[in-house]
Amino acid sequence: MTTHIDPTEAQLAAFAGADLTTPIVMLNLNRYRDRAQYDDPGPDDDLPGREAYLRYGEVALRAMAEVGAQILWLRPAEQVFAGCDHDAYDEALAVWYPNRGAFLQMLGLDWYREALVHRRAALEHATIIALTGPATPDPLG
Repeated sequence: MTTHIDPTEAQLAAFAGADLTTPIVMLNLNRYRDRAQYDDPGPDDDLPGREAYLRYGEVALRAMAEVGAQILWLRPAEQVFAGCDHDAYDEALAVWYPNRGAFLQMLGLDWYREALVHRRAALEHATIIALTGPATPDPLG
């Protein structure tokens, strides 16, 4: 099974080539590894995938605040109602960004990019979908 953790170059280029001024919501669908898999593990890196993701999350929250983004909601996934086994995720997370440019600005932060090692170690499979966002970070918008 192919695991999707990071965008491809083509996906990133298409995202950056769209209107950078309109608000977006990034829908993150995450499936965690039982144990984090670091490329170069340290003595404190033997932990569940979800815990490794929380290491990434601490930095991501700071980066989101810096670019004006807000978490709209985070919920555990219960079951695949329609779809296949590969569509099973552990949780869904929706993050509002004031515009695509803010998201790209976050990706440009060196200290944020360094934390991606925890995200990659944590996730078995991930899907991120860019959605048209409301003008303000309304969780019901």
